[in-house]
Amino acid sequence: MFETVLVANRGEIAVRVIRTLRSMGVRSVAVFSDADADARHVREADTAVRIGPAPASESYLSVERLLEAAARTGAQAVHPGYGFLAENAAFARACAEAGLVFIGPPADAIALMGDKIRAKETVQAAGVPVVPGGRDPDLAEAARGLGAPVLLKPSAGGGGKGMRLVRDLTRLEEEIASARREARASFGDDTLLVERWIDRPRHIEIQVLADGHGNVVHLGERECSLQRRHQKIIEEAPSVLLDEETRSAMGEAAVQAARSCGYRGAGTVEFIVPGTDPSSYYFMEMNTRLQVEHPVTELITGLDLVEWQLRVAAGEPLAFAQEDVRLTGHAVEARICAEDPARGFLPSGGTVLRLREPQGDGVRTDSGLTEGTEVGSLYDPMLSKVIAYGPDRATALRRLRAALAETVTLGVQTNAGFLRRLLAHPAVVSGDMDTGLVEREVEDLVPTDVPEEVYEAAAAVRLEALKPEPGGWTDPFSVPSGWRLGGAPKPPAFHLRVQEALEYTPRGTATVNDDRVAVTLDGVRHTFHRAAGWLGRDGDAWHVRDHDPVAASLTRSAHAGADSLTAPMPGTVTVVKVAVGDEVSAGQSLLVVEAMKMEHVISAPHAGKVAELDVAPGSTVAMDQVLAVIAPHEEAE
Repeated sequence: MFETVLVANRGEIAVRVIRTLRSMGVRSVAVFSDADADARHVREADTAVRIGPAPASESYLSVERLLEAAARTGAQAVHPGYGFLAENAAFARACAEAGLVFIGPPADAIALMGDKIRAKETVQAAGVPVVPGGRDPDLAEAARGLGAPVLLKPSAGGGGKGMRLVRDLTRLEEEIASARREARASFGDDTLLVERWIDRPRHIEIQVLADGHGNVVHLGERECSLQRRHQKIIEEAPSVLLDEETRSAMGEAAVQAARSCGYRGAGTVEFIVPGTDPSSYYFMEMNTRLQVEHPVTELITGLDLVEWQLRVAAGEPLAFAQEDVRLTGHAVEARICAEDPARGFLPSGGTVLRLREPQGDGVRTDSGLTEGTEVGSLYDPMLSKVIAYGPDRATALRRLRAALAETVTLGVQTNAGFLRRLLAHPAVVSGDMDTGLVEREVEDLVPTDVPEEVYEAAAAVRLEALKPEPGGWTDPFSVPSGWRLGGAPKPPAFHLRVQEALEYTPRGTATVNDDRVAVTLDGVRHTFHRAAGWLGRDGDAWHVRDHDPVAASLTRSAHAGADSLTAPMPGTVTVVKVAVGDEVSAGQSLLVVEAMKMEHVISAPHAGKVAELDVAPGSTVAMDQVLAVIAPHEEAE
């Protein structure tokens, strides 16, 4: 076994790998960019090495700096986690050339399965069924031959980046261009393939383990059908869809796929399955790394997958055969991401001011967070994972909903409350799911109104702050008593903004302490966690700001008759298609803002002229920052 392992990653997965290294008595080396100098994975490792500035291209994606860090610390092996360089064949080869063991599959297997086109051809030759499709350079022709709907996918990557579902082939060229841009930005390769879209499909994947001695086993399946924008958000094991016969057949197909490329280590073979006919399954791709959702497999098998990655990489054979694998109980995982459901799930950011992560009976949290963590727009938005286990699916779901209700991440908007509501949806509870369920039901899962008790709690916090300190002299005119000359006392009103601005007059009772506030309205008591303008409960959080109506009125007057286009999320402007004075049409694409590997197109709200343009390609922008102003034609004339 290795003495020292360098973890070439950050955040939640780096902390996860370090935990297993510690339990095995292996020294861990963390790497960090300037943005992560005080990050949790840096604190928990035995030693840590700075590898460069904040941009990933100059730090976590720098092969030279990673190898130098390994040499400086005496590491014998490198664990890549997932993302960044985990599925980069050139990095695996560079490790081998530097005398380091890459804790993952051989570089040739990574290259083969990383090319979705070659991967499909290889597994098809091994007898694994694949989805009908086509590839570059005849992509558009193949798409039209398949007929709508079709799915565009980058050949070089995964994780939903660059994927586009095209139902209207008149938009095909535009969607291809957009998919190429995102694929190039995410993977450095804009090659695409197209596949027939299967309506109401289910996404089921098989975990495999292979050693260097010819042994390959599968560890059952994971259901990953709950997705948003092709990104998994809830995963569970096992799937309620499969019977034992189908599970065995899919497992054997996954083993054959692994053998077809000379696989070694932990990997995942992903299948798309028609919900009406589970026996008709199709190979989609193979992820040649540890998956984000690996904990659910660990919980139902009792195996530590990171430990077995290490043992296989060190040359050990698997200690069990296929007949020894037992699936016991049920596990469900929820991905906590820095995104704001109320703003269309746009990426969010900020400083973690208050953090509470659930642990306990049947609950596990894998996280890279601490209080004080800065969540920016440079890296992936996933912050942590909450996983629940139970003897059956109903128990696991119930425990996970309760755990999400206990999750507190104030200072950064997350999707925890949304996920809790999703897990209570009747279709999820019954197991009648497909990959389009979330998009169909999303409006009912995101509350449109802010509960009154949120404003009541925010007002209570402000009232508490206005109270005089005990002892000493008090200015009677500063006491928030509501007293006024010649009239009955009038409770003070507060101008507050969450989604919309309003004037709120408290009408209940409240108890405020350092980290919580409890208010009673109409006989019902509501308790919130609080921190510096943030309130949270049941996984939801609200950032309540003070609102100055006079200042807001002046701002509106300054842009009277024109529409200001603001940044929907903190990020970087990557494309600017117009200049000041240009005429634009309603809906015309003007700019592209990118954050956390996600593109957002800023379009003209109406026809008019570009009156102001305050950004250029490469500009870093904050949420709600004005990007451009479009003057309507009437004003321009």
